[in-house]
Amino acid sequence: MQDLVSRLKTLSRPRLLSRAARIGATGYSRHRDLRRILGPVLPVRHGLILVRLLDIEAEQDAARVARNPGYSLVRHVEVLIAIAAESRDYIAASRSGGPTGHAAGAAATKNEIDRHPTTENGAEIDAVTWECFG
Repeated sequence: MQDLVSRLKTLSRPRLLSRAARIGATGYSRHRDLRRILGPVLPVRHGLILVRLLDIEAEQDAARVARNPGYSLVRHVEVLIAIAAESRDYIAASRSGGPTGHAAGAAATKNEIDRHPTTENGAEIDAVTWECFG
């Protein structure tokens, strides 16, 4: 099984989907959007969240490629936006040596849930994160 960074780097989607995800990630709110996608019970760590998002996205992409009438472009873009934003957090946390996640339940405040960590080398994080969304 591939590690998460490898899965993110090999994620390749049509340019329009990638562009929509990159633009949409700027307005991403973890508290609002992640609960809509994954439901009310969220995994505790970014890694687990990303695995679930990548699995959902793979199903969406398979439906797109198969031209399944149940395919939802809006849902697909919504999941790609969440992957883009969550991967930024995951990569920042893993590079800073911190935990790759935090509690997203009752113990976490709304500010903790919405915060996107930044580092001194944010450009490097963005380069890796957006490789599949470029």
